[in-house]
Parts: sequence; C-alpha cells; structure tokens
Amino acid sequence: MMTSSKFASSSENAAPPVAKKVAFEETRHAIARSDDYAWLRAENWQDMFHDPSLLDPAIRTHLEAENAYAAALMADTEELRKTLFSEMKGRIKEDDSSVPIPDGPYAYGTKYVLGGEHPKFIRTPRDGGEEVVLLDGDAEAEGKAYFRLGSVDHSPNHRRVLWGHDAKGSEFYTLVVRSAEQSNDSDRITNTGGSGTWAANSDAFFYTRLDENHRPKEILLHQLGEPASEDVSIYTETDDGMFMSVGGTRLNDWIMISVHDHETTEFRLLPADLSDLTPKIVHPREEGLQYELEEGGDVFFILTNADGAKDFKVMEAAVADPSKANWREIVPHEAGRLILSIASFAGHLVRLEKQDGLPRIVIRDRKSGEEHEIAFDEEAYSLGLGGSLEYDTTKIRFSYSSMTTPSQLYEYDMVTRERRLLKEQDVPSGHDASQYVTRRLQARSHDGEMVPVSILYHKDTPLDGSAPCLLYGYGSYGISIPASFNTNAFSLVDRGFIYAIAHIRGGKDKGWDWYETGKRGRKTNTFHDFIAAAAHLVSHEFTSHDRIIAQGGSAGGMLMGAVANMAPESFGGIIAEVPFVDVLTTMLDDTLPLTPPEWPEWGNPIESEDDYRTIAAYSPVDNVAALPYPPILALAGLTDPRVTYWEPAKWVAKLREYSTSGAPVLFKINMDAGHAGASGRFSRLEEVAFSYAFALKVAGKTDAEISR
Repeated sequence: MMTSSKFASSSENAAPPVAKKVAFEETRHAIARSDDYAWLRAENWQDMFHDPSLLDPAIRTHLEAENAYAAALMADTEELRKTLFSEMKGRIKEDDSSVPIPDGPYAYGTKYVLGGEHPKFIRTPRDGGEEVVLLDGDAEAEGKAYFRLGSVDHSPNHRRVLWGHDAKGSEFYTLVVRSAEQSNDSDRITNTGGSGTWAANSDAFFYTRLDENHRPKEILLHQLGEPASEDVSIYTETDDGMFMSVGGTRLNDWIMISVHDHETTEFRLLPADLSDLTPKIVHPREEGLQYELEEGGDVFFILTNADGAKDFKVMEAAVADPSKANWREIVPHEAGRLILSIASFAGHLVRLEKQDGLPRIVIRDRKSGEEHEIAFDEEAYSLGLGGSLEYDTTKIRFSYSSMTTPSQLYEYDMVTRERRLLKEQDVPSGHDASQYVTRRLQARSHDGEMVPVSILYHKDTPLDGSAPCLLYGYGSYGISIPASFNTNAFSLVDRGFIYAIAHIRGGKDKGWDWYETGKRGRKTNTFHDFIAAAAHLVSHEFTSHDRIIAQGGSAGGMLMGAVANMAPESFGGIIAEVPFVDVLTTMLDDTLPLTPPEWPEWGNPIESEDDYRTIAAYSPVDNVAALPYPPILALAGLTDPRVTYWEPAKWVAKLREYSTSGAPVLFKINMDAGHAGASGRFSRLEEVAFSYAFALKVAGKTDAEISR
C-alpha cells in the first residue's frame, strides 16, 4: 500500500503493541467461533463505568501501550496538530451567545466566554434588561477530568432550574435542582438519563432511572425536599429491548412517557397537575407501529406509520380519548415524502419533512387546512426546526445552512410569512463562500440505486484525480447526515481536500425505504453504497482511490470496518471513531446496555440462526483476513456505554495480526471520556485535529501551512 510509506520515518523506533492471545471458543446454533482477544473485555465493566480506576491492570497496561504507540507514530504531526487546532478554534466565536427564546416573563438562552469550554445558561426579562446566569458550565466543570452537561430546564413558575451532568463519560447523569433566584443547589439524584420534566406546580419533577446495565427501566416522581429514596414509581418497563423517556408539552398540561425501540412505539399519558398518577396507554405496543404525540390544545396530533404509511402521515384525536380508534387523518401519507417531525401551535401545525433528499418546512393553518412551504434556493442544504417554548404564538424559528453557507437562524411569522434573520454564524477568522463549491452527486450502487453524495471543495482545487478526499459515512438507525456548514472541514478543504458525505442506505435521506433497505438482512447495501460513492468520485476524477480517507463513527465506525474488509484497495486510509466493529459478539451479549434494544436494527443472533449468519457475514472483527489494509486510525473512550472500548481494541489487535500491507494500525483511547470523546468545545477540537492530521499524513500533506 503506497500510503504506508508516509509513516515509515515515524515508526522506525516504535513497535506496535501485540495483544496476548488467550484461547476462547463459543458455540451457537452449532457454529463454533474463536475469539483470542475476548480477555480485553473487563468483567467488571458495570463497576468500571462508575469508577474507571477499577479497570483490570493488565487491560489498562495494554491500552496505555496503544496510546503510546499512536503518539509515537503521530509525533511528527505535533506542529501540524497545533496549527489545525488554532485554525479550527479561530473559526469559533469564543464569546458566542444564542438568541434568547421568550417564555412568559423571561427569555432564556446560552452564552460562552473567551476561552470557555462550556456554556453559561442565562435569562433576561422578556423585553430586555439585566442578565442573570442560571448555570455556569465552566464553574461546574472546574477540577474535573471529564464533564458533560445534560439538559437544563427551568420550572413553569421560573423559580427553579433542573440540570443534569455526567462526570465520568459513562452517561450515568446526576440531576440537580437549582434556585433561579439564589443560585444554590438542593435536591440531587444519581444514575438518571440526564433530563427531567417538571410537574405543572413546579414542586416536583419526573425522571428516568437507569439500572446497573445502563438501561432506562423506571419513571419516578420526585417531590422537592424529599429524599430520593421516597420517590414515587410511576412506571416500570420490564422489556429489556425497549428504550424509555419522559417529557412534557408546551402547554404544561401533560406528562408523556414514551416506550420504544427502533420499530415500535407506545405512549402513556398522565396529567401534569398530578391529579392522577396512573399513566394511561394511548395505544398498546404493536410490533412495527410507530407514533409520536404532539399536544394541540383540545386535540393531540399524531405522527404515525399506521396502515402502511411508511413515510408517515399526521392524524388527530380528541384529548378526551386519543386511542387509535379515534385517530382521524389530516395529512395523508405520500410515498417519497418523509415527515420527520411535527410541532403544534395555537393556530398552526408545522412539519419538517424530506423529499427528493432535501428537507423542507411546511406550515398548515389549523382552521382552513391551507398549507405553504418555506422556500430555499441552494442545491444542497440543511434545515433545523427550532419551534418555540410558547404555544400561543405565530412565530417559529428555524436554522439554515449549507456546506458553504454558515448557519443562519431565522424567525418566521406563520401568518404574514415574513422571514427575519436573527443571527448568522460568525466565523472570526473569516469565510468567503464564493471561494468554495458545493455539489450534490449521484453514485450508482451495485444494484442500480443512486446514492446521493454531497461534496465541498475550494474553487481552485484541481479536478483531475489528484486531490485527496475525506469521505464520511454513517448509514444506520435511519439517521441522515445533513449537508450542513462544518467549520472544521475547511482545514482540510483549504489544503486541497475534497470533503464528501455519502448519504447511504441505512439513513432516511431518500425516505423510509432508504432506511429499511440498509438494515438487518439488507445491511450490506450500506457498505456497497459507500464503496460506490468512493468509486464515483474516482471515475469522475475528483480523487483517486489511494487518496481517499474514509471516516465514520459509532455505527459509521462499523461501516469503516466492513468496507476495510470488503474493499481495502478502495481507500488510502481509514478513520474509525468509537467503531461498533464487534457486532456479533455484542449482539450475543444481552447484558450490555444497548443489545436488546438494538435487535430490531441488526437482528437477534441469540434466537435466530439466520440473524447469526447474517451478522457473522459482515461483522468487521469476524471478517478480518489476510488483506492489504490501508493505514487505520481507531479512536475510543474508556467509559463508553454505547460502543465499549474492547470492540476497537480487539479489532486493532486482529488487524495487526492479519494485515499483509505493513500499513500501521493506530489505536487512541481517551482514558477520561466515553462515546462522545472530550467534553469541552475546545478540547474536542484537539481530537478532531488528531484525526485530520492522520488524514493529512496519509495524503502526504503534513506541512503545517495551507497549500493547494
């Protein structure tokens, strides 16, 4: 592999760690499978997530050796990384602030200070006046190796704030109540999901408790001033395969308990005034039936796929009895138009939908049924619907950006149809959109499907196959990667890179079918689509195969592992962040936090031999072979409950054992973080700079200064 020579000088005095092999064999469905690196899984992982110091010393020694090796091979990029960090930080307005959102007598927002890693949560009188800091994220994070804020939510009477934080990276959040007037904390509850929902009286809140396996199992009601041991259990979920959350409504009339997996939904309701603490089922779970509720005064609006509405439709039902028998259709299903979400206001119903791969916002007058769409001009763009904290309003907010256009926040009047720019993303170091080009390409996959590919490049970049390319992909859980403005990407683009996003199957970029044809038995479509995107970029002379660096994280990291096995010659390098690469082993371990809820996405190999064989055929760790793998960088977090650290650790060990190319395999693990990496906005940039330096090294562009 030509690119391995880029690492030759830096690896002369550094030998990669060699993980010991401990024989282990498991038989399922009469199929035997060996796993010599199974010992890397900490047996006490539940305890270790709460206290990382409990990690087995032998495992810790191996992981630290991996970090030392990665540092040695990347030592010659130190100056480059400093330059990249400086550039990316220079594109962030350090003292940035949000546009406060009105709610009753106040307006709420966030702001940062120069050098600050975490936001301050603030409020002002609605029409302007003295600013009050409700929560200072930097102050709360002081002295902690890791700190991440959960939700921050003010009470209906505006006297208190409920906020959550995680100090380990394991996503066991502590909820705290703070006085908005005196800034002192009172009630504190551990092992929660990170958010809570206030009761209407502001003297109590509902929250989700996580069990020892990090699963949301119980909804409780906490009365302020009472010990957590006295909290009232409102609902307990017995099915390990279901996620659970609790939320409220704009009118503060209802508490909603959502129980769901990736295919099925069930809602329970109880009045927010606590007059009845027995939640009532809207419609009992029915496999494959999904629905979401949105309060609309005397009705509920229901976004659902009922009756074969794959791309969803909108129904309504009276609040008095919103059971499925009373649902009445108001926005019919339209194949190819995927309704993503809805928001209800006194006079209007707003929906965010996607058609022909692009998002749009549609406003519906609730009385007349008349609809209009908010129009946009660019070829590829991203939209976000901000909504409002208030119900009785004609104004909503939405954000707009494209790969060349910084994010813009607009206020939109649903009656007058006037659009007012509230804020435009400031790029302090400067940004001239006219210097860049963004395009939407269509790549033909193995079965004839056309895969959208969004690309960004500098207008002076030669399109003769010589440009390096970072190709990003995800392709799972129906998540679509938007063609939005990414300030970090310009550190590559300004160095002659093409930055590309492959909108592959497994996401919902082209509707619900795009998702369904990229999951379970058809999962390999996701991988073929990504390989096809790379081939298209090469055949149209945007780049060449040995200059494409593929990147993906989490399930996108699984994509990286799969394409490395299927087509190692298609990529000059691979960056796999928190990669879900040991799919079969994880789906066979029903003690892990996400395994039972993930079976609808991947299949259940415990119960089904067909599912076992399907997953075994693509699971990256299980398919590592004697192949010419390109240089690979894997990144992970020690306390990650979503993709456990031992998945990439095992993958890296096996890659080194089998690779025939001699190309280096690097593994960098953050010993103080979890799935999302470093928590501060600037410390996170250091991790991005490391990944980008790897990409630049593979491409032979390690000069710190920008050049094309």
